[in-house]
Amino acid sequence: MKWMEFPREILIGKNVLNKVPDVLSKLKINQKVLLVTGKNTVDVAGKQIREMIETAGGVCEICVCEKASYEEVDKITETGKAFEADCFLGVGSGRSIDLAKLSSKNCDVPFISIPTAASHDGIVSARASIHSDGKSESVEAQAPIAVIADTEIISRAPFKLLAAGCGDVISNYTSVLDWELASRHQNESFSRSAAMMAYMSADMISNSANLIRPGLESSARIAVKALVLSGAAMSVAGSSRPASGAEHMFSHALDRLAKKPALHGEQCAVGSIMMMYLHGGDWQKIRDSLRQIGAPTTAAEMGISNDEIIEALLRAHTIRPERYTILGSGLTPSAAEKMAVVTEVITE
Repeated sequence: MKWMEFPREILIGKNVLNKVPDVLSKLKINQKVLLVTGKNTVDVAGKQIREMIETAGGVCEICVCEKASYEEVDKITETGKAFEADCFLGVGSGRSIDLAKLSSKNCDVPFISIPTAASHDGIVSARASIHSDGKSESVEAQAPIAVIADTEIISRAPFKLLAAGCGDVISNYTSVLDWELASRHQNESFSRSAAMMAYMSADMISNSANLIRPGLESSARIAVKALVLSGAAMSVAGSSRPASGAEHMFSHALDRLAKKPALHGEQCAVGSIMMMYLHGGDWQKIRDSLRQIGAPTTAAEMGISNDEIIEALLRAHTIRPERYTILGSGLTPSAAEKMAVVTEVITE
């Protein structure tokens, strides 16, 4: 049996933040809400949401989080239990949503995802990224019962975040190829419908790359729709397979060894360029789409050294050894360097 979790309500558009009380009412949530947010996003949207909920007769407590750690999850979980929250709201660009989805699961109550930036596809997925012992772990949480994405607010966030989110979605091209490879070589369960959804989300970004520009509400709308579709693909698959392959393993390796890692979506996108080269596919198409958007395509643009790129490529296959990808049992140093040079990720 495959368990699929989908949001019941998805609102994407300008000024939909005002619909938070209506969504709570429609979902028959008693409106005793714990709002999980960050020190910046509490002013961007958190306080406004609390005022709307309280004006509508509800009770809202704000919990400002600092880092995506298990200690923070425990603190928010205890706050939620003491408050007897009926629902959690994750309001932020990623960390706050991850903390809300995991803490709400611990409290056995639903959560609503309210992104203030479109930096990665975690806004809809049932996975949470938590840091432990200097490493980033992807853990099972729960999917949001609703998603409220105000594209006006998202368009005002730093464009670097939106470009990273687009890069995360574009990397689905190689994630699906790795999944197909695993189904042939390892007889791993494969969902063609989930794969098609993941491809469609990547196509939405790639085909609209020339339309995605800083400060445009329409650009935020394109990115959010693609991120939601990518998250839905993972729900259909029952795993992160449609949106996480060798390029994500490369990104996680960089997180562990780089002096200053880039954004998750940036690293996955650059990784996807190189992994598409390994697959023998059109890596130039991925690179050119990212360039049109204004996302990094090289180590230098990410602020990462050539040596760190090569080392991450050599370590990537060890990150999730149970997940079969094009990396197989690993690359040789010469193969890793050649791939990075040919794709122009690094310079000789």
